[in-house]
Amino acid sequence: MGFSDADLTAIWLTLRVAGLTTILLFIVGTPIAWWLARTRSKWKAPVGAVVALPLVLPPTVLGFYLLVTMGPNGPIGHLTQSLGLGVLPFTFWGLVVASVLYSMPFVVQPIQNAIVALGTRPLEVAATLRASPWDRFWSVVVPLARPGFLTAGILGFTHTVGEFGVVLMIGGNIPGVTRVVSVQIYDHVEALEYAEAHWLAGSMVIFSFLVLLALYTFNPNKLRVTP
Repeated sequence: MGFSDADLTAIWLTLRVAGLTTILLFIVGTPIAWWLARTRSKWKAPVGAVVALPLVLPPTVLGFYLLVTMGPNGPIGHLTQSLGLGVLPFTFWGLVVASVLYSMPFVVQPIQNAIVALGTRPLEVAATLRASPWDRFWSVVVPLARPGFLTAGILGFTHTVGEFGVVLMIGGNIPGVTRVVSVQIYDHVEALEYAEAHWLAGSMVIFSFLVLLALYTFNPNKLRVTP
């Protein structure tokens, strides 16, 4: 007994979604984390609360509103249709968008915490050496905050791999298109295929444990995500 072709397809799809989601989260989440770490704006608390909302919001609630918003009658659905992109629900890209929103705090908060811990002194020293803001970010912030970025990437990736409620609501259960590992396990259980479910579920347990073990071993003080 091992992985079936459907299982392997679900695993590959999950890795694609998680990988692309992690890249997009770094692109979108890093500026947000920087702003939250450095700003004194009155909007800091509301923005931080919105970013952290997936930590406390039931996944099905987020998935439902994404489904409504990105559906044919929703504002995002109207926009994507007007651009000739169709609608996002029940597509690969719909899964990616939902995953980016649902995993956002798992990337933003570790980076934000790392930047806060960095303080202002290294940036001030770099500024006195006439380093541009861009240079200060890449030559000072990124190297010194590297543990936070590493934690953010691993947590964002693994959290996306383990999603169920959001991806089921926004993606449904289309083989090869939106059926990720968590949904495949659900299908096995629904069909009373417990041996097949054990293979996938056990692999997920081992994968999650090894990731957390590595984080706690090599980066014990940075694994912190708080609402």
